Amino acid sequence: MPVNRPVTIKDIARRFNCSPSTVSRALNDHQAINEDTRKNIQEYAREVGYQKNEVSLSLLNKKTATLGVVVPSIGHYYETAVIEGLHAVLQPMGYTLNICVTNENYLLEKEYLSKLLSNRIEGIFLSVAQETYDGGYYEHLEQVTHRQTPLIFIDREYEAFETSRATVDDYHGAYAAVEHLIQMGYRRIAHLKGPNGLTVTEQRFKGYLDCLAKYEIPISEEYIINTNFKVESSIVPTKRLLDLTVPPDAIFGANDQVAIGAMRVAKDRGLSIPQDIGLVGFDNSPITAYTFPSLTTVSRPGRKIGMEASRLFLNQLNASDDFVPENIVLPAELIIRESSLRLR
Repeated sequence: MPVNRPVTIKDIARRFNCSPSTVSRALNDHQAINEDTRKNIQEYAREVGYQKNEVSLSLLNKKTATLGVVVPSIGHYYETAVIEGLHAVLQPMGYTLNICVTNENYLLEKEYLSKLLSNRIEGIFLSVAQETYDGGYYEHLEQVTHRQTPLIFIDREYEAFETSRATVDDYHGAYAAVEHLIQMGYRRIAHLKGPNGLTVTEQRFKGYLDCLAKYEIPISEEYIINTNFKVESSIVPTKRLLDLTVPPDAIFGANDQVAIGAMRVAKDRGLSIPQDIGLVGFDNSPITAYTFPSLTTVSRPGRKIGMEASRLFLNQLNASDDFVPENIVLPAELIIRESSLRLR
């Protein structure tokens, strides 16, 4: 028997001078096969390293027990928490997660969805890439639904596209963050905004604007600068803010990475945090409790989002033809720490 290829049922059948169907039944512990024969075949299969051909089995059963998870990155705590939530529910049920990272690229997102569909994936969890929003692309999403494959939006959604989704209330999370800064006595509050167009970005921005409007604090365009959620993207914008004739006395970051970058710049300028400038982030990454000073932030329940998205998938899998997409929005929670607790 060649050693450079996997052992097959036919190889085992030749060894025992029987039919492949007999070997298959023995390996599956079928009672129609003599007990001694079953044990001998099973023992030999273990010795030679036989493994079931899962692809063939999936074709036979019309089930692959595999799911796709397509996300812009896995470099942030929140995305990994969402994936952990999906895994916690679906892995014990026999599902395998295929994780694909788009790096905010539409063409890569489109390619991943196509490959997942060609591999007869049973469901797809998608956090939409920045370029997909920017270009207004959705044909690749329609391909998924036309195949009647469950498509669940996680975190980032595409508002105009009708499918189930599990998201966080970013609007009220941002509103609470800005309101807290105002209550601490800050009045010149800047916002290091995420990329334009993303639902999470725009919801946080709207919460920022609405809170300032409620407290009759003027909105200054020069206090609003875009970032791309990465720590390095906040360095130059923060320097621009601090170089203004009237610099801000607080900065609300689009996420924790951005706020931590802003903290570094403020420290380099010799500013005292939170006395000279207050800082608030978003996501409640584990590191935020250990920065100096510790970072006030907004907690998003990533693991719970993954678990709720799993439930949406299972609901759709077992639904009738008149299934109506579901929308789950989980609350965000303000976590107050040292970076915003200015003595008044």
